[in-house]
Amino acid sequence: MTSDSPTATESTGEIRGHAGELAVAVAQAHGIETMFTLSGAHVFPMYDGAVRTQQQAAQQDGPSGPPVRLLDVRHEQTAAFAAEATGKLTRVPGLAVLTAGPGVTNGVSALAQAKFAGSPMVVVGGRAPNNRWGTGALQEIDHLPIVETVTKHARTLMTAADVAGGFHEAFSAARSSHRGPSYVDVPMDEFFNAGTGSVPTIGSFRGAEPDSDAIARIAGLIAAAERPVLVLGTDVWADHADEAALRFVEQMMIPAITNGMGRGVIPGGHPLLVTKARGAALGGADLVVVVGTPLDFRLGYGAFGAGVDSGGAAVPVVHIADSADQISAHASLADAVAGDLTSVFDGLLAELDRSRQADRAAWITSLQETVAKAGARDAELLGAEADPIHPARIYGELVPRLAEDAVVIGDGGDFVSFAGKYVEPKRPGCWLDPGPYGCLGAGLGAAIAARIARPSSQVVLLLGDGAAGFSLMDVDTLVRHDLPVVMVMGNNSAWGLEKGPMQMLYGYDVAADLAPRTAYDHVVSALGGAGETITDPRQIGPALDRAFAANVPYLVNVITDVNAVYPRSTFGI
Repeated sequence: MTSDSPTATESTGEIRGHAGELAVAVAQAHGIETMFTLSGAHVFPMYDGAVRTQQQAAQQDGPSGPPVRLLDVRHEQTAAFAAEATGKLTRVPGLAVLTAGPGVTNGVSALAQAKFAGSPMVVVGGRAPNNRWGTGALQEIDHLPIVETVTKHARTLMTAADVAGGFHEAFSAARSSHRGPSYVDVPMDEFFNAGTGSVPTIGSFRGAEPDSDAIARIAGLIAAAERPVLVLGTDVWADHADEAALRFVEQMMIPAITNGMGRGVIPGGHPLLVTKARGAALGGADLVVVVGTPLDFRLGYGAFGAGVDSGGAAVPVVHIADSADQISAHASLADAVAGDLTSVFDGLLAELDRSRQADRAAWITSLQETVAKAGARDAELLGAEADPIHPARIYGELVPRLAEDAVVIGDGGDFVSFAGKYVEPKRPGCWLDPGPYGCLGAGLGAAIAARIARPSSQVVLLLGDGAAGFSLMDVDTLVRHDLPVVMVMGNNSAWGLEKGPMQMLYGYDVAADLAPRTAYDHVVSALGGAGETITDPRQIGPALDRAFAANVPYLVNVITDVNAVYPRSTFGI
């Protein structure tokens, strides 16, 4: 057993039934409570397995865990994105069950997003029957060559006897460091066949213990740094290291920047959270320590320093990851370490407690002053009375209305970029965005997942009008399953993230305009929700109040200025 395998796995005894029952029993053992799907005959046995858990729960003679809920959607991409978001929010793999052929291929973008974001999820695919393979059965295709490049683990379970062990293997791979998506499929005839298997009891999953020599070296670099900056990313949350990270920041008095699901690890408004001074922090640092996120385009590919773009010396960078394969291979690193991130933070604390720390008071004060100035500049846009509406005004009205445990989901380009600037979560695990893969259309699935995972929290889906076109039909799913969500749309009638750059390059733009002022709220109302279109900035706040009070899926469709673009420093290349 490797160090990132489950620390405790033992059999609870033999289970008998058809392969779908075996699969669902193993999923339950791994903490699965919801199966996201779109009806397909290839996977009917999974549905029957879920229904049996519900019957057993009603009769109080089933397994000790809760029954598995079946949640059906209108497009397989939504089921897969809901599973991916469930993995992010709960840190337990989400489960999507997709029928063969187009059902599986419709889920590939979500698998790729999960691979890039390190989201634990399992996709179960249907598969044409073995006894007809090669004869042209409906949706007969070998899925594995399609999904292998965007998954951690992909396998066809050829017989019912393979199902219990194969599902356990898939879930274990998904939740082991570095986390990510697993895929399994089962031939249709074997899915209906009877079999036996053992249902495991699952212990905790932890990464390897970090190298103590590397910890000592990195602690020495931090102790000597007068202007260190800590960057905390998604894997800090995913690895259950959020409490250790906050403890480290506060005890060592190190300013921090957060991204991805690292947002909220240092609560919004904390004096050591300097995301609003990002340029000054990364440009003026003498050491950058990046934890739990890749050194990709979002972090300048790991090259920091005020003059680095013009050939100046780069700031020393330390990269810390939850597994060795996540350590950057392209950046020039001062040092690196991989392993369980709580052990890394606590190991660094233990070393630094024995070290004399450089005086950082002036550095921290300087960054705090920059944060305050940025906040003052932001206030003007957040209260803008411009006509058409500046997108920032939406956040000026939304942010004061967000509860501490609100889950905020971004699905869009320019409009969601503004959210990243103005929304600072107060708690970890409360922010979902497209991540480094940048996939649009994930929002409705994520909203479904968030409403189930956090039933007492506000769930706010931020939609660009372009992104809405990928999945708005799944408002029907929200309505059918009684999942109220507040949707806020920045509607600039364009693909804003492409329109501006194309004009900059060519002096014109094409294929970047959408129909002006489309009443997307009418679509939501037609599907059983509610909503309204807003053109006056003074009406945004009252509309949001109505949305939060409605207790139905509600879209606030705000018509915004297409020329009010987000001032970005990178286009992702």
